[in-house]
Amino acid sequence: MKIIISNSDSRPIYEQITAQIKNLIISGELKAGDTLPSMRFLAKELRISVITTKRAYEELERDGFIETVAGKGSFVAGMNTEFIREEHLRIAEEHLQKAVEAAKSAGISKDELAETLEMLYES
Repeated sequence: MKIIISNSDSRPIYEQITAQIKNLIISGELKAGDTLPSMRFLAKELRISVITTKRAYEELERDGFIETVAGKGSFVAGMNTEFIREEHLRIAEEHLQKAVEAAKSAGISKDELAETLEMLYES
């Protein structure tokens, strides 16, 4: 599992870790039951505080992406396909929101934007 921390990213480090692990799970690179590195190991690899990795893992567990078993570690949670679909939809909505904002600021009509989306979706 490769996590990259960027100092130029405006998000806190724990959010960068959380987002990257979520993406690995959603993309299928990490599957249900896969073991995540221990918090200490990940902190050492990334040269960050264990508190930061702990916060990332807590966020992932709260959102249902991982399960932590005391004394055994953290594992990718068994997720239903509807949950994964909803997460993909949420990500798509975020990107579409940015596209709408860019179109509005450039004076692009809703019809032009819809036509562009249709073309991109079909290609």
